[in-house]
Amino acid sequence: MSCLSEAQRSQFDDEGYLVLRDFFDPGADLDPIITEYEGVLVRLAERLAVAGEIKSTHADADFSERLIRICEESGRIHAQSFDFSLPQRNIQADTPIWTGPAVFNLLRHERLLDLIEELIGPEIYANPIQHVRLKLPEARAIRDAAGNILQGVTPWHQDSGVTQPEADETEMITVWFPLWDAPVESGCLAVIPRSHRQGVIDHCPFGGAGFGIPDKLLAKQAAVALPMARGDLLLMHRRTCHSSLPNQSNRIRWSFDLRYNPTHQPSGRSAFPGFVARSRAHPASELHDATAWANSWLEARAQLAGDAQAQTFHRWDGTREVCA
Repeated sequence: MSCLSEAQRSQFDDEGYLVLRDFFDPGADLDPIITEYEGVLVRLAERLAVAGEIKSTHADADFSERLIRICEESGRIHAQSFDFSLPQRNIQADTPIWTGPAVFNLLRHERLLDLIEELIGPEIYANPIQHVRLKLPEARAIRDAAGNILQGVTPWHQDSGVTQPEADETEMITVWFPLWDAPVESGCLAVIPRSHRQGVIDHCPFGGAGFGIPDKLLAKQAAVALPMARGDLLLMHRRTCHSSLPNQSNRIRWSFDLRYNPTHQPSGRSAFPGFVARSRAHPASELHDATAWANSWLEARAQLAGDAQAQTFHRWDGTREVCA
């Protein structure tokens, strides 16, 4: 049975994005991830308490409030402790990363792979450019010395813009979904329909927020906010311009950001380990072992640790004329 109707496939092709409502079963598909991350938060709190960075583990609070309090008290966001990818710079031998079995199982979710197969074919690679986002409310955000919010609004960008040029023609599909409801006030995503029809647009440095597309290159008046409920899923073309809105709610905005591409096309970040999630031609090449996946990331971390040259993942250096 097809996951997409003809109208949905046409919308994705024409508009560069598609929201699928109630795609996941929240209890069966998302709750195991939440449970796994609750354990990550407990261990983080205990480690920070032992190190003297916080005075309380805040065990009386729910997940959202507990994480916010821990960040406030320690003065850090701790995003990397939850992420299942390595950072784009300053990778060390002890850089935190979480590669638990619940996350791996979601990456291999059968119905999700059925959906991706309809878009790119049956040889599917789980691209290593993948993230969990736990964005604090802006009213309680952690700021740097200059007063800038750490891990706040995501600048306008294309996902092709965070890959190396070798992957410009890779048929990469972005899959974004919230673990909890993501209404407008919590900082849902916004997209510019049909922006994928352009090539890769110049990106410029945006300080601590990373790289983004300058406003003068965007048709921001056409932007559409995409509030989503728990269980919904967003598909995006690799060149669709998108950003996030500010989190004006009183709890964290929690989401997954995954990417898939045909197996024999460049991932755009070859130093990081992806894996064959599905292969109709060579099923023995599929990875089914969560421990092997986790170990591949630990091996990559060991190889990259302290090597600044090997950690060069961006094509942009801020010297483009448009960045002036």
